[in-house]
Amino acid sequence: MENNLTRITAVLGPTNTGKTHLAAETMLGYQTGIIGFPLRLLAREIFDKCVHKVGQEKVALITGEEKIVPISPKYYICTVESMPQDIMVDFVAVDEIQMCTDHERGHIFTDKLLNARGNKLTMFLGSHTMKSVIKSLIHDVEFVSRERYSKLTYSGYKKISRLNPKTALIAFSIDEVYAIAELVRRQKGGAAIIMGSLSPKTRNSQVELYQSGDANFLVATDAIGMGINMDINNVSFSNLNKFDGKKTRKLNLSEISQIAGRAGRHINDGTFGVTGECKQLSSEEIEKLEKHDLNKINMLFWRNSNINFDSLDHLVYSLEKKTNNEFLRRINDCEDEKVLKFLIKNDNNLKTKCSKDFVKILWECCQIPDFSKKAYGNHIDVVKKVFDFLTSKSGKVTNDYMKKQLEHLDKYDGNIDTLANRISNVRTWSYVANKKNWASNHDYWVERTKHIED
Repeated sequence: MENNLTRITAVLGPTNTGKTHLAAETMLGYQTGIIGFPLRLLAREIFDKCVHKVGQEKVALITGEEKIVPISPKYYICTVESMPQDIMVDFVAVDEIQMCTDHERGHIFTDKLLNARGNKLTMFLGSHTMKSVIKSLIHDVEFVSRERYSKLTYSGYKKISRLNPKTALIAFSIDEVYAIAELVRRQKGGAAIIMGSLSPKTRNSQVELYQSGDANFLVATDAIGMGINMDINNVSFSNLNKFDGKKTRKLNLSEISQIAGRAGRHINDGTFGVTGECKQLSSEEIEKLEKHDLNKINMLFWRNSNINFDSLDHLVYSLEKKTNNEFLRRINDCEDEKVLKFLIKNDNNLKTKCSKDFVKILWECCQIPDFSKKAYGNHIDVVKKVFDFLTSKSGKVTNDYMKKQLEHLDKYDGNIDTLANRISNVRTWSYVANKKNWASNHDYWVERTKHIED
């Protein structure tokens, strides 16, 4: 084993090459390990599989909105943001490492690529487009290339009414997902739904609905592209444009490939095509997608992770630090940074209290995710209110306040948009409840938020 110490491996290839399965199996071969995933749904899926293999007392699940941590776990299944940094383990892996190029979360993946290490083995899993940039940034990486198990071919345009069973229809907004699902139900009889915002319980019931054959069609957002394994023969895009948090843009070929590749699991060949109002792909694009011939990635988003909490000015200065590395670009307009700067600018009280602990708590509060992404002022208010509680005498969000927030959300009437908005807000309070020492009666609020979301 001596020569295996501190190895770094990059397992790269298109979708359906068994990379995620390999990582989970490899981790369970070590005494201890951590794997970071891009989605809580995927983390939950792998967590369930690991529990089934080694027992629930050995496996922890840590995501922003859900924590299942036994007394002394050996293995941690996490979202990338939630990977513990203060635990030494034999094995560390990060899945979908090409997310280093994501406009919102890329810097978090890049930080793991540069800094997360297992004592014996570190494994990065993702697209082969990352090979040259990983080689340029990290020395002594062993590259393992994985070939796709099955063939992927373009099936052209088909009306929804002509699509065959075992098809996943892809849309990029909640309204679109539900409108297509309703159309499929009327014309074809049954549709299950998969979105990143679903609670694990809801997601599992939808997967069961589809996998059992009670629903022959799946309507999903691009969340399906992140390693969620289902029995799909064909992927059909109803749209190739998505709103990325800033603007509506066309998907790039790597993103289309990631989603299309969900068709044809294991050795079953798969097809992908377009439907509805979606424009046809060009012959050049089709050829590249079928051959997995995608542009190599040569620049990753980065932000300084060595943060200075000595004062508010030091905090901002350390976040704004630039890099001279030609392969890294400082990420701009991060949500947490925008919230921090807004609060510093508009709240004079902040400047009077600037102990190190105070600055740390403020930065943690600024990292509360804005799940609804609608009324920006509302998100600022939530951050500020939680921060006020955490820096008050009691140091915790009170039971009365949590109760009041959830009373407005524990309702099941209204249209899809209203319900989706409530779920987003429940996820915020679920995140707060799951933070260690943030809420009074923490266990109760974890269960309460989970119950409402389900």
